[in-house]
Amino acid sequence: LGGLLLNLMPCVFPVLAIKVLGFARQSGDHGGHRRAALAYTAGVMLSLLVLAGAMLALRAAGAQLGWGFQLQSPAVVAGLAALFTLIGLNLAGVFEFGRMAPASVCGMQSRRPLVNDFLSGVLAVVIASPCTAPFMGASLGFAITLPAPQAMLLFAALGFGLALPYLLAGFIPAVARLLPRPGPWMRTLQRLLAFPMFGTVAWLVWVLGQQSGIDGAGALLALLVSLAGLVWALSLRGRARLVIASVFLVFTLVLAGGLGPNIVQGTPAVAAASNAQDRWQPWSSQRVAELKAEGRPVFVDFTAAWCVTCQYNKKTTLADAEVLAQFQAKNVALLRADWTRRDQAITAALTALGRSGVPVYVLHAPGKPPVVLSEILRKDELGAALSGL
Repeated sequence: LGGLLLNLMPCVFPVLAIKVLGFARQSGDHGGHRRAALAYTAGVMLSLLVLAGAMLALRAAGAQLGWGFQLQSPAVVAGLAALFTLIGLNLAGVFEFGRMAPASVCGMQSRRPLVNDFLSGVLAVVIASPCTAPFMGASLGFAITLPAPQAMLLFAALGFGLALPYLLAGFIPAVARLLPRPGPWMRTLQRLLAFPMFGTVAWLVWVLGQQSGIDGAGALLALLVSLAGLVWALSLRGRARLVIASVFLVFTLVLAGGLGPNIVQGTPAVAAASNAQDRWQPWSSQRVAELKAEGRPVFVDFTAAWCVTCQYNKKTTLADAEVLAQFQAKNVALLRADWTRRDQAITAALTALGRSGVPVYVLHAPGKPPVVLSEILRKDELGAALSGL
């Protein structure tokens, strides 16, 4: 059920939009629908099992990792931004794959369309994994404590749920009949779908800005613009293609060499709050212990920039004036554990709470065990927890 609900998350929408367009293009080809659905399901389930297996293996080797760990790497975030930029440019009609690739590659693509369906399943998993916490946070935290076969079975169930709507659509002809017949509307839809891709790029650039600072985000934007120019130049013909593409290629390589380090470098740790107006302080286990020793209750927000649910809760419930007034009335210290980049101390704290991803919200009261609140934080739930202090 958690995997099924993932299809409603904004992380997954861009990939599903492309699948709907491909489904419409195969209107009337029931065999093609079934093969595409099976290939997509295989891509989802296999990539999810590989990702989960890598995490479990690295944890067994002593690495402190949690679910969504791939987006803690600025290089991975930048790579995904480049990939979605290319997808968006392709959908917008800036370039066509067939005009850029050799004829042999294009022929292979036409003979192996299932490869595209499989890879779209892989992409869905890479993008969807940070969105799993609201529905699967407790389950994933429990899974990593199980023996590997049982843990992998749980991840397989998650992947099956994610792929299930498209799998059912491929095997139920009535779904195909709901779509209009192929026609000019498909070209308009294709152009329209470019904008969710560019929206995803904007989100990934923002995530990178949280990891590597404004210089890293600016460097990534410059490289994406140069990359867009390069793929456009490769779509030209004749001597113009050779000359303009060569210029863009050299320019892109120079930018990558000069600005690339800004993308992967870390930002300095955020300084502790220096005035009373800043309600939130950086989290540390030592700071939690100090505040509890003083007899103060502590509320900890485990969050990350790449976690969409975290940002929603932060802008709504945690920024609500009534909630902030309740925190102040109860003299609650507010700590924020930022897991945007890999942090072994935060990973260990999440593991101790039985969680493997964010968001996680914990209320520590002196003399009482910590209270873990739900991932989709509600004001009434938080108010009830605070009233018990």
